[in-house]
Amino acid sequence: MAKPKKILKIIAGVIVFFTLPTLLLFGFVYFKYDEDLPTGTKGAPAEQLASTMLNALDHEAYKKTNYLEWTFKKRHHFKWNKAENTCEVYWKDYKVNLDLNATSKSEVFQNEQKIEGNDAHDLIEKALSYFNNDSFWVVAPYKVFDFGTERSVVTLENGSEALLVTYKSGGTTPGDSYLWHLDASGKPESFQMWVDILPIGGLETSWTDWTTTASGANLPTFHKFLVFGIEITDLVAE
Repeated sequence: MAKPKKILKIIAGVIVFFTLPTLLLFGFVYFKYDEDLPTGTKGAPAEQLASTMLNALDHEAYKKTNYLEWTFKKRHHFKWNKAENTCEVYWKDYKVNLDLNATSKSEVFQNEQKIEGNDAHDLIEKALSYFNNDSFWVVAPYKVFDFGTERSVVTLENGSEALLVTYKSGGTTPGDSYLWHLDASGKPESFQMWVDILPIGGLETSWTDWTTTASGANLPTFHKFLVFGIEITDLVAE
């Protein structure tokens, strides 16, 4: 029978074996990519740059889009009635009929059985969090003039201009900032993130896999984030 001291050494060895590679990877990513939030210039040039980005994506077509449906990373499915500001959110065996105007009026089902009380409240909050996060990866460019946003122009090292958008209020994590990198026409190619959920500032994600939907709105189908992929499938916009 192993002595207690030997058992502790074995346990410590197992912990180091599994955590050390993760710590080394985090350290590598942190020192390679971490950046301070840049300072931009507010005012008319920033407003114009934001408008140029929207025009490059046919913002008018998006505004006329009444219904969007998509699956996020093959985990969560959404049927968003944008005109009525409601959304059906599906994951595992749950379905939440979100009322985005008054979430307390939302309804929760598990295997088609209605759930009430505190359990329902918790699941509504989870569905709302999923919606806020997952819809952002679909329609973020169209949200640059949302209430509570602040826009500024950042001049990059190569002399080009990028659009910094900070969400002062609203959503799940107010205070998050995104630096949009645009092509010559103003269409997004990527953004860098300074967000509460990530300990590393300035990580970049692609916005290049666009599709023109039936409504005419331009929406993404895939984002590359470091070595990971964020897949958006079953995309419908009408």
